[in-house]
Amino acid sequence: MKRVLLFGGSGFLGGKVVAELTGQVDLVQVGRRSALRHDLVNDDVGKLMTLLREIKPEVVVNCTGLLSGSAADLVSANVLTTAHLVDAITAAVPSARLVVLGSAGEYGVVPVGTPVSEDSPTVPVATYGITKLASTNMVVAADVDAVSLRVFNPIGPGIGADTVLGRAAANIRTALHHGDDKILLGPLDSYRDFVDVRDVARAIAAVTLADEVRYPVMNVGSGVPVLIRDAVKVLAEVAGYTGEISEADPPVHRSGAVTWIAADISRITTTLNWRPHHDLRSSIRALW
Repeated sequence: MKRVLLFGGSGFLGGKVVAELTGQVDLVQVGRRSALRHDLVNDDVGKLMTLLREIKPEVVVNCTGLLSGSAADLVSANVLTTAHLVDAITAAVPSARLVVLGSAGEYGVVPVGTPVSEDSPTVPVATYGITKLASTNMVVAADVDAVSLRVFNPIGPGIGADTVLGRAAANIRTALHHGDDKILLGPLDSYRDFVDVRDVARAIAAVTLADEVRYPVMNVGSGVPVLIRDAVKVLAEVAGYTGEISEADPPVHRSGAVTWIAADISRITTTLNWRPHHDLRSSIRALW
């Protein structure tokens, strides 16, 4: 079995990757709170090189990252971590594969009605997308076997309140607890490509287990644009919430300018035989 070193195994995505890879690989978890400790942001590259030489992984997967925060925090979490990994892997285990998580935010505003492919223009509209694109560009330019998976809008159990459905779920839970008949969200008139977090984990596993990966960048989405308002309605139905859903809050700066996006997933489907297994309702049911 391949030896795989995983960073961020306790997070929203990382936890599902642990579940997916357990039994298929020799999995070694490392992080700030793991038994094997390393902080990709604050620990120096020399320490990371020593760790890599000791473990001798064939694949390194990084599921750490930050969705929101200051520009400096986003650069540290999304760019510096990739830079440290590229430098350390190149020096210590140059035959290892690096797998990092990119984002749909790298594309920015796209033509309505046309799913974006990996070769589409990348013009991110916010700091988050800029930092994710910088990470992907380092992967593409790296002198090692490296892959960036551009994950669209992952949903499922453990989703954070810094996402639209995570925020909606938290607000609905509070409203049901207090007997309130109104929740407040931002505008819900944009379209997003929601993909189940378990399917994202399967995509990461497919890249990890593959003998060869032809492309350094691959989209991971459902391929289906969904009106956010409709997704929130499904969530309300699943939760049994019948109150008002107000859209009076301001839009989230991270993605407010993007009114429509969906992934062209033909590259990963053709090369790794990956496709999503879960539909929107089952994903939302699992989320709730």
